[in-house]
Amino acid sequence: MKHLFFDLDGTVVDSSAGIKAGFRAAFERMDTAIPSDTILETFIGPPLEVSFSTFGDANWIQEAIHAFRIYYKKHGVYQVEVYKGLTNLLSSLKKLGYHLYITTSKNEPMAHKMLDYLNIDSYFTAIYGALPTAYHKTDVIKRAITEHQLPLEECAIIGDTKFDMIGGKNVGIQTLGVLWGFGTREDLQNCQADEIFEAPEDLLTFLTNLNINQNN
Repeated sequence: MKHLFFDLDGTVVDSSAGIKAGFRAAFERMDTAIPSDTILETFIGPPLEVSFSTFGDANWIQEAIHAFRIYYKKHGVYQVEVYKGLTNLLSSLKKLGYHLYITTSKNEPMAHKMLDYLNIDSYFTAIYGALPTAYHKTDVIKRAITEHQLPLEECAIIGDTKFDMIGGKNVGIQTLGVLWGFGTREDLQNCQADEIFEAPEDLLTFLTNLNINQNN
């Protein structure tokens, strides 16, 4: 395994404050009752199109997405912090020779903007996010693999939700689940994650040992 696809929200960064604020702004703009915090937390990870899908028709959904992005571009993208231990994880993996990528369902320009703001974009070979016509995690991962012509057996997705695991399984790469984000162990297990890690340090140990074994 040489190529690691990192999810962004809930895996590299805790972006919950900005995302939930963006959803509240969107529902308010659409004059729709704002869901509870518990429900808003389930919107972190899926594409916006999926999260808004049960609240209105196609026109409503597009207007809500537009309202979300107006708020998020101005405020929400900056309401974020890198998870403790992630900068060391990324730095260590680069030194071990891994190639790192971002594969997120977040709008691609916003992913670039966030990683640049946090000054961690240099760790990644490329940053892939949602496009208007390809926003599911499977689509994002496929684009990364195709553009870099990567062998499937050398790739793995690292993420905190079932959407990451489903995307990885659909493409045919290894799936590594993490528990410091927004997903649950039960969801990761139900989606047959190949490995599940409690903390960034556990993931680093696993990948360090894997690197040693691959080089022997």
